[in-house]
Amino acid sequence: MSVRAEAEAEPPRPVYRRVVLKLSGEALAGSVGYGIDPPVLERIAAEIRDVVELGVEVAIVIGGGNIFRGVAASVAGMDRATADYMGMLATIINALALQDGLEKAGLQTRVLSAIEMRAVAEPYIRRRAIRHLEKGRVVIFAAGTGNPFFTTDTAGALRAIEIGADAIIKATKVDGIYSSDPKSDKSAQRLARATYIEVLSRRLQVMDTTAISLCMENALPIIVFDLTRSGNIKRIVLGEPVGSIVSA
Repeated sequence: MSVRAEAEAEPPRPVYRRVVLKLSGEALAGSVGYGIDPPVLERIAAEIRDVVELGVEVAIVIGGGNIFRGVAASVAGMDRATADYMGMLATIINALALQDGLEKAGLQTRVLSAIEMRAVAEPYIRRRAIRHLEKGRVVIFAAGTGNPFFTTDTAGALRAIEIGADAIIKATKVDGIYSSDPKSDKSAQRLARATYIEVLSRRLQVMDTTAISLCMENALPIIVFDLTRSGNIKRIVLGEPVGSIVSA
């Protein structure tokens, strides 16, 4: 085989060595809208397996909105801190479901919780999380930051920075960032790239302001993509122009 033919036969190399995937709880609910939809869980697990097989280290931060939303409960009159802790417990349920799906797909996983719950998850320790990733395990971060008044978006940004991730990729139901909500505004424009300052000043609803500020201060790229299109996670780690990217 010629040198040229060998080069052409080489598999594509990922451009990211370590990523944090931010999944909302609603992503696990699928079209049902609440709870956990097993076929959706199976599809997400298969996509993550494809990425891990490329040699990419994957950590996941999961939300709990498909089970309980702390902010909504606090608006209805519940104490905000109590509501947020209940939301953190919902993320534990989702993390265990995701762990089960990933292990059925043939992956080794570890759930690390910011709230100690030793019977079902390891306590979050930064060095332990990094070691699990280095051993090829998928790490699932549960219970947000462990503190009320912080979203799982902020938890995703914080964990990504702590473990030295190359990017945080946020799964949504749209193909990137828009100037306004494309569902209600037909004139909304898709933005392939945006700066952190632009996201903050235009209130583009990518993540909450704390998460964006953390990413900006640490030069952590944010990639917003459509999870409903199969193969998008793999395309992102291979450097294909998928979704929208927020950077400096």
